[in-house]
Amino acid sequence: MSTHRGSHGPGRLGVSDPTSWEADVVLRDGSVCHLRPIRPSDRALIQAFHAKQSPESIYLRFFAPIKEISAKDLTRFTEVDQVDRVALVATVRDDIIGIGRYDVVDPGVAEVAFNISDHYQGKGIGSVLLEHLAAIGQELGIEEFVADVLPQNRKMMKVFTDAGYEVKHHFDDGVIAVSFQIRPTVRSEMVRLSREHRSEAASIKTVLEPDSVVVVGASPRVEALGHLILDNLVRGGFAGRTYAVHPTATEVLGVPCRPTVSAIGEPIDLAVVAVPASEVLGVVDDCAAAGVKSLVVASNGFAESGPEGLRLQQELRARAHANGLRVVGPNTIGVANSTLHLNATVAPRLPHPGRLGLFAQSGALGVAVLATAARRNVGVSVFASAGNRADVSGNDLMQYFIDDPHTEAVGMHLESVGNPRKFSRIARQLAASKPVIVVKSGYSGYSVPPGHTVRPTQVPRAAFDAMMTQAGVMRVENVHQLFDVAALVTSQPLPAGRRVGIVGNAHALGALTADACLDRGLVVTHGPVSLAPEASAQEFAAALHAALDDEQVDAVVTCFIPPLVTADESVVSTVSEVAAQATKPILSTFLGMRGVADPSAGPTLGHGGVPTYPMPEDAVLALDKVSRYAAWRDTDKGERVTYEDIDRHAAFAVIDQVLQDAPAGRALTDDEAGLLLRAYGVPVWPRVRVASADEAVAAAERLGHPVMMKSVSQVLRHSPGLGALRLDLDDAEEVREAFAHLTARFGSLGDPALVVQAMASPGVACVIRSTEDTLFGPVVSFSVAGPPTELLEDVAHRIPPLTDHDVHELVTSVKAFPLLDGHRGAEPVDLPALEEIIGRISVLADDFPEVSALELNPVQASAGGVEVLGAEIAVAKPGLRTDADRRAMTA
Repeated sequence: MSTHRGSHGPGRLGVSDPTSWEADVVLRDGSVCHLRPIRPSDRALIQAFHAKQSPESIYLRFFAPIKEISAKDLTRFTEVDQVDRVALVATVRDDIIGIGRYDVVDPGVAEVAFNISDHYQGKGIGSVLLEHLAAIGQELGIEEFVADVLPQNRKMMKVFTDAGYEVKHHFDDGVIAVSFQIRPTVRSEMVRLSREHRSEAASIKTVLEPDSVVVVGASPRVEALGHLILDNLVRGGFAGRTYAVHPTATEVLGVPCRPTVSAIGEPIDLAVVAVPASEVLGVVDDCAAAGVKSLVVASNGFAESGPEGLRLQQELRARAHANGLRVVGPNTIGVANSTLHLNATVAPRLPHPGRLGLFAQSGALGVAVLATAARRNVGVSVFASAGNRADVSGNDLMQYFIDDPHTEAVGMHLESVGNPRKFSRIARQLAASKPVIVVKSGYSGYSVPPGHTVRPTQVPRAAFDAMMTQAGVMRVENVHQLFDVAALVTSQPLPAGRRVGIVGNAHALGALTADACLDRGLVVTHGPVSLAPEASAQEFAAALHAALDDEQVDAVVTCFIPPLVTADESVVSTVSEVAAQATKPILSTFLGMRGVADPSAGPTLGHGGVPTYPMPEDAVLALDKVSRYAAWRDTDKGERVTYEDIDRHAAFAVIDQVLQDAPAGRALTDDEAGLLLRAYGVPVWPRVRVASADEAVAAAERLGHPVMMKSVSQVLRHSPGLGALRLDLDDAEEVREAFAHLTARFGSLGDPALVVQAMASPGVACVIRSTEDTLFGPVVSFSVAGPPTELLEDVAHRIPPLTDHDVHELVTSVKAFPLLDGHRGAEPVDLPALEEIIGRISVLADDFPEVSALELNPVQASAGGVEVLGAEIAVAKPGLRTDADRRAMTA
């Protein structure tokens, strides 16, 4: 990947050739278009596009009535250098539906223009083209866009003013002259993400809320996949129109058949495809011609079957997107929507309608998830299985769940996460209003199922867990725990805190519950109350009311065994009746009692919606997860960290020069690292490499006594116990003695790499790191130096961009944090100063994927401030981040 720079100033580093600008993009209505650089071979397509435009559109674009584009202009439009003259086209079914371009007019300034097909107005194509041209412009050194717009061209003005940039405009000779800086602003980022959310949610709505469904491959053979899906669709009582396609059959299961989708002659929202893999591409073409909006491909034989299947899957995705379609699958068990009685799955029985949205990746686990929901009486709103996840993923489903009024909580079984950065930001938005429960079977490429393509990752598992915590997601270990939590959040109010009341009728069971609470950090503030075995239903009710009325109680856990006098059913009914009126959550355990579903099956919902668990430990685990989520939801998430004094151009200059000299990348020198960090407001104390005693003395005189001398050799730096460090050297004699001592002791290991540095204030040494991961992108880490980092792996991680709250949590979440907060009477360190250093590093890591590794070590934190004593930085050619700064569907 070569550096690609414009001739008019610095741009982004590591930009590949213009083919890397190609992207599939979801439009406002949920359909898909393809963006690519314009080609000389597009002449005929450009002429055909122009011929279809109305006279008004032509005049608004060219300021003149032009019936046909001249050969000279066609050459000028299609033959561009893609540096000073950049042009993109948006296509559907190989027809051009939009054109966007810019031409450099002054250093760092380019004139931008658009032309959108009359037949595709209102789909947001102009906004998409502007977004991509602005991102490309930044890569190539453009800082400002200008444009001339006719006053009556309100749509084009709206494209500019609604994009979130600070747009300036004035009248000039009968036109509106527009100008704006194209560097993203907080508002432009919000606009981009809002548009992404709206379009991706709309695209999934065509999948999960269709008015019409056709099953392609609806065979008369009972054992055929298409027959099974059509049977479930018919038996489920789908509220919309149902169609079937089979090459020879006239009807299947009472549904009339047509030989092709096109032969139906009516618009179809969703096609469920269940034909052999070799026939799927033909079905895609047929569906595109018939105007189908989305596909659910249940067929197998794709990436899960090997390289040929992978190529077929990639062609499926490309062909569907080229025709404006979204794809669920292939190798999926289907989708379901209880509100519409839509069962387009292979599962014959769905859970009853409810408020839990479910997503699963693999088919087998999808069936298990649905069966478990039905067995535990947890109602489901919608369900989707991604299969091989060629296109639609869990991120898309979360976009839909954010707005779905029928979904109040979300459960997801993930076997892989292809775009963690996007997952994190969408999950955070979803979790702000709806609980999100995730089963993740692994965190790296080792656990990726057949058919899923995921980039490898080098970050530790703790980084994935931190991402989930940062996003407010409740991470659980298995499907059973998923429904432990789901049963609670779909039936009970969220707890206001972590204080628990325990009510039961067995001392041992109450003690077991209390111990489980303490193990998970819950606080028992009421009870355990143990009623007599002969207690009446009224006494049970009174004890529950007393616990609920206690102001020191946020949730109540009940645990009962069969009473001696009162009927089991009366106890169950009493708990249900009390819970129905309660404003605090109640969780129940009924061991060996009649009137309750088999507790071995896990938590069930019934008897007034009270979740019932097999054992108290299961209830306590669910309460722990939910109370932590409730606390996250109520916490101010803070503001995204930004710093006005950052000099990105200076940082770019350092990185650009290094990559020009060493295209493969390398470690920065101390001077280069110091320049880069100073550009981001992080000063590093100078250290002087010395090769003789005289050089050491001279360095000490220049820096000022007292000084320290240490080895920065990679052999020695992680072995503090070897004594490769001498402190408080007050004069030249002590410096010479230290140099002689260290040279004699470590010279046999090679160059001891000695440096002289001024003495820092006493304090707590910390380590701040950032790593550019191929899957996660930038990951920022923090730890207290020494044994907490090197022996105990007490390291906290967060995924930028960070808020000030994220940074604070990063510091306070390490187990060694008391050392920073006045342990054993010590003065607390300056936390705001430490957090500012971390915040600035997070912005640097987010801005420059070329910074492949960065370590500040040690960072000396004290009550008087923070001093960065050492920095090591490596830069390299970056890969493309999965969550880029422009809307694009991840391949």
